[in-house]
Amino acid sequence: MSDCGCGAEQAERLEKKTLVVLLFINALMFVSELTLGWFAQSTGLIADSLDMLADAAVYGLSLYAVGKGIMQQAKAAKVSGYLQIILGLGVLLEVVRRTVFGSEPQSTLIIVVGAVALLANVICLILISKHKDGGVHMRASWIFSTNDVIANLGVIVSGVLVALIGSRYPDLIVGTLISLVVIRGGIKILREAST
Repeated sequence: MSDCGCGAEQAERLEKKTLVVLLFINALMFVSELTLGWFAQSTGLIADSLDMLADAAVYGLSLYAVGKGIMQQAKAAKVSGYLQIILGLGVLLEVVRRTVFGSEPQSTLIIVVGAVALLANVICLILISKHKDGGVHMRASWIFSTNDVIANLGVIVSGVLVALIGSRYPDLIVGTLISLVVIRGGIKILREAST
């Protein structure tokens, strides 16, 4: 249950309202980061955009699970866990493709977009923090939000390193690390949903 100190019905309304806002923020950031990440030739931004897509899907599934029984919440969490793992593996393939065929990441754009994404994810983390002790679907949302903040910091650092050393490898490394964080988050959610 949420930490609102209110009844179950009111807690569910608060969870739904929070999840709608989180879904909107993540969907908007997915489109923005994917577009700008492609333009910036940044695997870090593309990885983070796909993480935003996974988050939007998780928040949508969590929204579906609010007020449902524990079994439905666990099912929604499992679907979101599998989705995280699939998207993480997809980004790893993109990293391999860019490693083989090359890329020229645009450091300034990476830093600016990474900072905007960080702000969006900090807002999401603050919003979801009130519900982090709720059902498994809300704990899954909390895990995704904390992973996002870490990923955004990595994207910003990669942009700075690309600018300082003039190499694409920091971006490729961060894209790989974000993918691994996404996959690890998916595995953690699957474990939680199975208990």
